[in-house]
Amino acid sequence: MPSSLEYLEFIQGDFPKNNKIFEGIDTSWNRLKGGSEIGEILTKVENDFDFNNPSNSISELVNAYQLIQNLEDEHWKQIKINEIKHIIAACAGLYLEAIANESSATSNNKINISIEAINRSMVEIDLKSAKISLEDKIIVEGVRLENNKKFTNKSSICITKNMSYTSPYWLRKKGSLGMYNVENEEFVGLPETPRSINVRFDIKINNTVIPFYRDVVFKYSNPVKGEVYKPFEILPEVSASFNEKIYVFSNGATKKISVKISSFKDSLRGKLSLTSLKSWQIEPKNYEFTIAQKGEEQIFEFNVTPPINQSEGYISPIIEIEDKIYSDELVEIEYNHIPFQSVIIPSEAKVVRLDIQKKGQLIGYIQGAGDVIPTSLRQMGYTVVELKDEEIKPEKLKNFDAIILGIRAYNTNERSKFYQKHLHDYVKMGGTLIAQYNTSHRLKVKEVAPYFLKLSRDRVTEENSEVKILNPNHELLNYPNKIIQEDFNGWVQERGLYFPNEWSDEFVPVISMNDKNESPKNGSLLIADYGKGKFIYTGLSFFRELPAGVPGAYKLFANMLSVGKNNMNSTLKN
Repeated sequence: MPSSLEYLEFIQGDFPKNNKIFEGIDTSWNRLKGGSEIGEILTKVENDFDFNNPSNSISELVNAYQLIQNLEDEHWKQIKINEIKHIIAACAGLYLEAIANESSATSNNKINISIEAINRSMVEIDLKSAKISLEDKIIVEGVRLENNKKFTNKSSICITKNMSYTSPYWLRKKGSLGMYNVENEEFVGLPETPRSINVRFDIKINNTVIPFYRDVVFKYSNPVKGEVYKPFEILPEVSASFNEKIYVFSNGATKKISVKISSFKDSLRGKLSLTSLKSWQIEPKNYEFTIAQKGEEQIFEFNVTPPINQSEGYISPIIEIEDKIYSDELVEIEYNHIPFQSVIIPSEAKVVRLDIQKKGQLIGYIQGAGDVIPTSLRQMGYTVVELKDEEIKPEKLKNFDAIILGIRAYNTNERSKFYQKHLHDYVKMGGTLIAQYNTSHRLKVKEVAPYFLKLSRDRVTEENSEVKILNPNHELLNYPNKIIQEDFNGWVQERGLYFPNEWSDEFVPVISMNDKNESPKNGSLLIADYGKGKFIYTGLSFFRELPAGVPGAYKLFANMLSVGKNNMNSTLKN
């Protein structure tokens, strides 16, 4: 790799000599009270280490372990205890594990746990005891771990009623804007939630007992990957989830909303209902269900009718089982490059009744870096066709009321430089083309618009920043919906990004915005006539606002799709 320079500012202390910035800083064991003897032992271990027989170092390492116990500095004491225990186990070829017979369990369930211990060295090692944390129950005592002979033991435990579900501690409660809600402050800063069930192996070496902890895990065989380990999970008896996170009602028609129930134990009986919202009607009031087997799923449909006027809120499933109420959803995260994770979060879906008008019906969508805007448009009642590269031809495009380019489409699609001409011809013949944000870096096309338009890195990250109407009488802000200041309330995460900062006179900017103490950004939404049609370029974050159910964003997007359609006798289709 090429070298690079770093610049440091001297603040205080003794100025280093000969440009050696760490001069005078003791990073050895001598900086800790009582650490010099430990340092001497470990230096000897390092110098005398036998790669052919690492266990020769165990005796000295155990001596160092004993001395570390006496350190007064608790911070370094805990760090070094864990490190030297790891080294001792590695030098002894010590293998310890605790395996559950199932990947998950619920409260009041029994599980079987198998422990395994192997000493791959010639050093005398005893398993003094093995204890399961949940019941503080000793399951093994006084076992000599002979060289390369596997020791196993099986026992069973019962999951108690008060055990917390397995889930990241920062997601157990709904947070506020920009902040997690963490109940146990001792967990703050930990990369993972400490596991509830583990086995403590007390290993005796050289008359010294060293505790090793192993979380209980689940192990299975995969034909391709071989042995696969998963964390053992404590789950609720049942979870419920919606098939969508937002339901948009563009008129007063009733929609069916599906709720999926998943059972994590056998023989489950209960009742399912939805939380009620003022002026919203939900039928039926509830369902009674019976689920026979763990892992089984059932889907129930509710008919939801919105109020006449604009309204929004959240609905959640309520599951009653005996004297318990459940309203959480299980999300499983499983990728090859990270550990498997179960996330238990409050289950909810946003419902939005929009007072919205729209013109046109058939919309073509060209995906870019990936977003779910097509789903949001379908919720509004549009017919959306996601176009493949080979379908972007004049004879196909002429059928659409509008074409939308997904976010960063001109950055990600190599073939965009070939089909862009067809898109511009579509506009010239009377169509509406909406290009969402791109970056100036690695564009696949020479220009992102039919006229001059220069992209910048301008963005507005304050979602509540003031929005100024530059052209209040422009069609884009009046037809078929009147766009007012209140329509920019409730936006999430940001206003927009990578706005153009220079453009030709053909473009008309319609709104302006900026973060606090920054210059106005007028390039967030630009529109131009091109031939008989309309070209719109926008850096507004519709890809965030529509999935979040922001009513004003839906109204503005409907206007963009409707622009130029005051006369529905489209030149394009004649």
